[in-house]
Amino acid sequence: MDRLMLFPSARRDDPAVARWFDDRPGELGALARRWFRVMRGCGEDVRELLHDGCPVACVEEAAFGYVDVFRAHVNVGFFRGAGLDDPAGLLQGTGKRMRHVKLRPATLPDEAALTALIRAAHADMRRCLGRE
Repeated sequence: MDRLMLFPSARRDDPAVARWFDDRPGELGALARRWFRVMRGCGEDVRELLHDGCPVACVEEAAFGYVDVFRAHVNVGFFRGAGLDDPAGLLQGTGKRMRHVKLRPATLPDEAALTALIRAAHADMRRCLGRE
């Protein structure tokens, strides 16, 4: 099995994550908040924390996704994204494991396809942990 990013301090409704979103008002912050909310909604096993300066969503303690806000775009990222099925071709990146979807307010991707990627990343991590 590939090494997993494990964060024993992940918890539900981390106040540090709430502060991070509060510090990012405007269109990009709202976009990041929206997609992190989809990650949170994947199941009762979802936990969160800040890591490397951005919100990370975990299945219990194992990271499956993150959001980050940049000057002109938002990344919705996946820790094991290289193994996800991506029929819409949304994923970017060339790393061994991680991939991301770059969101710009003027050119948003197919919402159903991005939601499916998020749910697939959650389900993939559950399988890795033997929860499925």
